[in-house]
Amino acid sequence: MPKRPALRTDRLDALARRLDRDAAAGLIAGAQVVVGRRDGVAFEHAAGWRDAAARDPLRPDAVWRIFSMTKPIVSVAAMVLVERGELRLDQPVAELIPAFADLRVAAPGGGTVPAAAAPTVQDLLRHTAGLAYGYLDGGPAGRALARDGFLGADLPLGELVERLAGFPLEHQPGKLWHYSHATEVLGRTVEVATGLGLGAALRALVLDPLGMADTGFLLPERDRARVAEPLPQPPGARPRFFDPCIPRRHESAGGGLVSTAADYARFCRMVLGRGTLEGARVLGPATLALMTADHLGRDTGRASYYPPGPGYGFGLGFAVRVAAGEAPFPGTPGDVFWSGVGGTYFWVDPARDLFAVLMLQSSSAEQRQGYRTLARAMVYAALD
Repeated sequence: MPKRPALRTDRLDALARRLDRDAAAGLIAGAQVVVGRRDGVAFEHAAGWRDAAARDPLRPDAVWRIFSMTKPIVSVAAMVLVERGELRLDQPVAELIPAFADLRVAAPGGGTVPAAAAPTVQDLLRHTAGLAYGYLDGGPAGRALARDGFLGADLPLGELVERLAGFPLEHQPGKLWHYSHATEVLGRTVEVATGLGLGAALRALVLDPLGMADTGFLLPERDRARVAEPLPQPPGARPRFFDPCIPRRHESAGGGLVSTAADYARFCRMVLGRGTLEGARVLGPATLALMTADHLGRDTGRASYYPPGPGYGFGLGFAVRVAAGEAPFPGTPGDVFWSGVGGTYFWVDPARDLFAVLMLQSSSAEQRQGYRTLARAMVYAALD
């Protein structure tokens, strides 16, 4: 396989036409795709409407709610602090957040048992801290979070994490990959280590060095007309598409950022650049390599809900491809990806010097996954 296969942008026109057709048919409001290499963007296209109800066309500067694509950015910020000696991967979370001492684990038959190990910063990054999420969990700890009203609480991150520590864990730390509020706790460790609020810390550690000026937790009111909106959502649909121009006390490390396709393309190019973009060094190559290696191995179990999917392990903030086959879409061992529950998606393939960002907004899980696999197939079809 060549190090850098040629990318036929004329073939990517087929993906653009497909997104145009689907937007014209009313299947989606709009979508944006950016494809490129380490040295820059090779292809971009905006299809359909920024706001279908207002018949306002989608423009390249559209702002998207990226939900869980916040997590890789927070993970990179934490690893910047690891490089500086202000965090350690093997550091118990309780050293930074004392409320996480003496944790207990929900027992299947009721009650709790003591945690057999202390969750670490590495556990937060790889979702093995034993925490619940409350959205998709079927276990007692997740149900307790849902009943409590915790999921709807708009609290400063420090208060929210202290409250989370009062719930039992869903699993013993270090034993199972379980999607959870781990990145919220990780964001709090960033706050503790820096003495800054999370938004300010991300700005200083990641966003400003990469020139991601349109990424943040609060969008200025003057930019409201740039916010990409979904089609009208059915009652009770998840996620709820929050208004990014309304201030929130909770700067959610797990899902609160908004961004643009151009900004997130810069983040992807930094990953391709082994921690550096256009001369700005965010991480060292060894640190970036550690983040994009599999940290689960054979001994760590996977919960029944495992969004990395077949053929993928998990690194420090990213799903990591470990097999050439198994996944129902093309890729290369070593490629990394993550997505957002509102429809956003990215992947980075270092072996082929390739990245892609797909932005849309939809409450349909089937639709979101369909466009992700569609984009993968059509982008790789453009490689010679």
